[in-house]
Amino acid sequence: MKRAFFIAGTDTGVGKTYSACALLYATRKLGLTAVGMKPIAAGVEADGRNEDVVQLLAASSIQPAVALMNPYLYEPPIAPHLAAQEAGRPIEIAQIQQAFAQLQDLADVVWVEGVGGFRAPLDDDYDTADLAVALALPVVLVVGMRLGCLNHALLTAEAIERRGLMLAGWIANRIDPEMARFEANLSTLQTRLNAPLLGVMPYDFNSEVAASALDLSRLADFGSGPAYA
Repeated sequence: MKRAFFIAGTDTGVGKTYSACALLYATRKLGLTAVGMKPIAAGVEADGRNEDVVQLLAASSIQPAVALMNPYLYEPPIAPHLAAQEAGRPIEIAQIQQAFAQLQDLADVVWVEGVGGFRAPLDDDYDTADLAVALALPVVLVVGMRLGCLNHALLTAEAIERRGLMLAGWIANRIDPEMARFEANLSTLQTRLNAPLLGVMPYDFNSEVAASALDLSRLADFGSGPAYA
């Protein structure tokens, strides 16, 4: 049965790609084919590639055309709406939908990674939340565990609910290994977020190893319900 999920972050730099790759490896360990998608990326290396896209490709079961995985790539590592304006290439959600549909034909599960935080602007009218709504996907929220994460996580969860989307699960990513009262903060989020904790991502591990920290059986709508078209 076809499945797809949207990976949102509480902010930029919280480990969405790290978590997305771990989710890809965890899916493959279940005997399912999986492919990552980064519809919008900003920032390129000397070889002209985006590091997030490279990592998602490496973690995927298949190697589709990069244009399907990443329809929009901009050179400067800045907010996507600003990058799109400077490049004169606006982000068209319809084009992303078409690429997503093609990826769904190629794999059992598609993990779609957002850009920046959940409300990062894409143009004057739309933001990343609108993209998640257009794709009609359940959301997995990556929480960067550091001081301030409680407020960021709860506000993002509220924004997801207001858009009529399901928060299917969340991941605690230890981006600050020295975070004070980590367990107490984790417990607070478990109490207040109306979604299952899929796992705690360890600090400074590669994604394939970190995949063992995730339990996809906890993920809402992963193993039951109607298949996505």
